[in-house]
Amino acid sequence: MSFVHERFREIFASTPVILAPMEDVSDAVFRTLCRQLGAKLCVTEFVNVEGLLRGCRHAKRKLALDADDQPTAIQIYGSDPTRLAEAAEVAEAAGPVFIDINCGCWVPKISGRGAGAGWLRNPSAMVAMANMVVKRASMPVTIKTRIGWGPESEMPIVELARRLEDAGVAALTVHCRTANMGHSGAADWQWARRAREVVNIPVIVNGDIRSAQDARRALDETGCAGVMVGRRAIEHPWIFREVNALLGEGRELDSPTAEERIALCKEHLIMNTRARGEPAGVRVTRRHLAGYLHGLHGAAALRRMLNACDSLDGCLAILDEAMARRAA
Repeated sequence: MSFVHERFREIFASTPVILAPMEDVSDAVFRTLCRQLGAKLCVTEFVNVEGLLRGCRHAKRKLALDADDQPTAIQIYGSDPTRLAEAAEVAEAAGPVFIDINCGCWVPKISGRGAGAGWLRNPSAMVAMANMVVKRASMPVTIKTRIGWGPESEMPIVELARRLEDAGVAALTVHCRTANMGHSGAADWQWARRAREVVNIPVIVNGDIRSAQDARRALDETGCAGVMVGRRAIEHPWIFREVNALLGEGRELDSPTAEERIALCKEHLIMNTRARGEPAGVRVTRRHLAGYLHGLHGAAALRRMLNACDSLDGCLAILDEAMARRAA
């Protein structure tokens, strides 16, 4: 087995739970918060190769990795294999631990143009693209994909996994839904198991990992090297410490306290505002509030007040008042 594959086994052996790439979510601020809560390996938001190669400001922001933002992989997406290979070279200069290619985004404006899960319409073209990027890159290249484009009769993931390994792909993340399913239905983790059984590279299982118990069950059922958490982390980033405790120590942790939940809201608001300014930093935090404040007395009213406030000071005052009411 190659050195690259051995290295990946070491990485994933020590990082069984990974933060997924999510557009306008898995930015540097959110990665920092997730690392504080136990996420050891993160993947960036997906970066459009055309924007990256043009040097656009948005792509540069996504590419920036601070010294303490490691290990982090950079995910790129596009429909042109040559441009993907060129973009991989550019992304390498940012210092990621590896380059990941998005072959799983089902959103029509991405997949409809042949990028993301659009590659699953033509698995042979996907393999050729992967081979081109691997040959151009000087660091490991991985792929995140779905189990297929359409119905189960057209599910290519098992044979595709073999072919991607032969093309030099160093690891594979399998979101266990088809592209046509989007976020609907249940993820079938057995497809990750089937893919894992036919390759020697690490396979990561993704989809419906909503708790530490889910993570343990997914790993037990598939034998995969790790789990990747996406949507659940948006509302409950504590999942990383919970998975680590269960897998590493056999302990089930208590849910975060109300004080922890309010403190995380404040920290996220402050960090997002520093990174994006006002009101953008305040507004981009709102998608997390329903999960962060879950279970608090008066949570719905608290969210309404926060959603109506565009200033950092105003939001912090609302949260401080909520904390004071708890202490009274």
